[in-house]
Amino acid sequence: MDDFTTPSLIDCQRQAILEPDRILVVSERWREILADEYLTSAEVVHNGVDVARFRSADPDLAAALRQRAGAACRPLILAVGGIEPRKGSDTLMAALRRLEGRPGRRPVLAVVGGHSFQDYREYRDRVLSSLPGLGLRLDDDVVLLGTVPDAELPGWYAAADVLAFPSTKEGWGLAVLEAMSAGLPVVVSDLPVFREYLRPGQDALMVPVDDAAALAAALGTVLDDAALADRLRAAGYQVCARFTWDRCAAEHQRIYADLKGR
Repeated sequence: MDDFTTPSLIDCQRQAILEPDRILVVSERWREILADEYLTSAEVVHNGVDVARFRSADPDLAAALRQRAGAACRPLILAVGGIEPRKGSDTLMAALRRLEGRPGRRPVLAVVGGHSFQDYREYRDRVLSSLPGLGLRLDDDVVLLGTVPDAELPGWYAAADVLAFPSTKEGWGLAVLEAMSAGLPVVVSDLPVFREYLRPGQDALMVPVDDAAALAAALGTVLDDAALADRLRAAGYQVCARFTWDRCAAEHQRIYADLKGR
């Protein structure tokens, strides 16, 4: 579901929710939203992650990608999803500005992705135009990678030091599981959907939505505290073990079998 503004897209989305005989969602939070906003019931089938794929990234590729981002000798923060309102990109840039003044080397923010059904050019332009005023330089402090080859994505997770995921809304947040599978510590917004599978301070650091100061503090803590990063890494592996694509497929098969039986 998205916050469409075009009437035809709004109607299309509404009918896609109201017409089916069975509706599947990826989180309990969105089951509740459909019940509250559309008075319809849904079943939860969680997303999964291919742990083996993301844990087996080529170290040489990861080193080369880090070099490409200009972070061979600097901390590397990874953001996945492009620059758009839902991803909290403006908050992330403001947080990066606060990290610029911390002791030690300035971090690099690498942003992967960006394709969307929505036209976010106005928001994207506004965020990028704010960089000089924040003391940040495009292609130096902030590197836009766009859509990367699928085979390259595990390498980006392996290359980074922390995932910044300050979303304002998510259905599940699959990038979080992908990052954890690669052994990458995660900082996320404190959204109800994340609390369905993450324990604040144990599996990931959580910060209030739109709070640049808290986001900067959390990112800086992960970058500076190796013991904390190791604890988050170990806990992340355990989280990912609970969400496999085999489990996801089995949940779908159960629903299909029920439909066939009817």
